[in-house]
Amino acid sequence: MCTVIAFKKNTLFFGRNMDIEYDFGQKIAFMPREFAYHTKREGALLKHYAMIGAARVEDGVPLYAEACNEKGLCMAGLNFPGNAVYADEAEKGKIQLAPYEMIPYVLGKCADVEEAEALLKNTEIIKVQFKPALPLAPLHWIVADKNSSIVVERTERGLEIFDNPYGVLTNNPPFAKQKENVLICGGLSVINPENYFGKELPQEYLCEGVGAIGLPGDFSSQSRFIKALFCKENSVCGDSEKQCVAQVFRILDSVAMVRGAVITQNGLPDLTTYSCCIDAQRGVYYYKTYDSFAVNAVRMDKDNLNSEKVIVSEMI
Repeated sequence: MCTVIAFKKNTLFFGRNMDIEYDFGQKIAFMPREFAYHTKREGALLKHYAMIGAARVEDGVPLYAEACNEKGLCMAGLNFPGNAVYADEAEKGKIQLAPYEMIPYVLGKCADVEEAEALLKNTEIIKVQFKPALPLAPLHWIVADKNSSIVVERTERGLEIFDNPYGVLTNNPPFAKQKENVLICGGLSVINPENYFGKELPQEYLCEGVGAIGLPGDFSSQSRFIKALFCKENSVCGDSEKQCVAQVFRILDSVAMVRGAVITQNGLPDLTTYSCCIDAQRGVYYYKTYDSFAVNAVRMDKDNLNSEKVIVSEMI
């Protein structure tokens, strides 16, 4: 399970909680413009936008969980079990991408959400593994820039693209259902409510925060969607990079997994393995891990934008 937020404050700060019960070999990977990225059906991207993000690096190839390109476009894949359905083949003329190719291909070719949406409308996600030892992950995706955000889902209905005015994505249910849940919670407030229960009845609130009674606090995907959205939309912070990055981590902390509070179907405790915040304008990947409050930073290597080799940093 995971939570992603697109936090806009002059520019985009793209935050993500990676909630997973095991280490998947995550590292920080910088893919320069001239790294030859080979796809299964679309040949090689020999020249593309540079990008940075968290990935498992397999045979020298980053399998990105989330990333940001040099133009400030960000994208993340989130677990979508039971709903993700990939195609065996694509219609003639469509771009054919495996799920793990979605992030590097879209970020490699697109400068903003508008370009990404145009590309994705002519794309099919096909049932192809990176290699037999790595099973297909059931995913859906959020794509965001400083102006807008979309959600991409491939279900039994085919590939669908949704405008995402919330700038939030978690896991199940599908995005259309999440939008319905937002409407149900429209009465939540950051201030204590007026007395509508009975005008003649005395009503004194003993504490602040009563206006948000009913705000979900459990760890389910639909609850994390509402809570992250509530905190993001009512966020108050300054304009500096430091304040924005700190605020994104605070919002992510509000929906983070506590080890032992959720036990997965594999009998393991779910936890927020890492949280990240990408400053999309500056190309800086900030992150912290479950066992450390220290925020670390890896900057997109401007001196090696035109390099041919992926630069990998261990996640501290």
